Amino acid sequence: QDKEKLEIRKLNDPPSAETVWDMIKYARNVIEEFRRAKHYKYILFFTLTPLVCELLEICELSLDKMGAVFEDSNVYMLHMMYQAMGVCLYVQDWEGALRYGQKMIRPYSKHYPSYSLNVASMWLKLGRLYMALENRMAGVKALKRAIAIMEVAHGKEHPYISEIKKELENH
Repeated sequence: QDKEKLEIRKLNDPPSAETVWDMIKYARNVIEEFRRAKHYKYILFFTLTPLVCELLEICELSLDKMGAVFEDSNVYMLHMMYQAMGVCLYVQDWEGALRYGQKMIRPYSKHYPSYSLNVASMWLKLGRLYMALENRMAGVKALKRAIAIMEVAHGKEHPYISEIKKELENH
């Protein structure tokens, strides 16, 4: 699946091998930079909104730059989208978080095994976001997909599953 995970954007004039390699190096560096920024600003991160916005800006600028070469299903793109989604969740930008989650769910489902908890977690986040944004139909559908995966991974009687089922009943 490496070819799918490192998918390059299909362009009339495909990027050279050197351009692709440079973008991979860029992606690795920006991911490491983002991790350092989160680590060093950890305490401030929870108190100062401008720093949170700075982290989101790093994600968005990186996604723009990488998107010129990589498809959205590329693991480097997915990593930055996941980080951006996390920042959106932190600042309670539900629409922004939902947009990133919607872009990620199909590649996640393709890259991970059928009953991956990573995929279940993404469906769970999407379901809760849909519910928060009062799109009950989409929320129920997403939460049921999360439950279906979790029942295989954890077993039907797991407390997480009961908790999600209660959420569904209460909405």
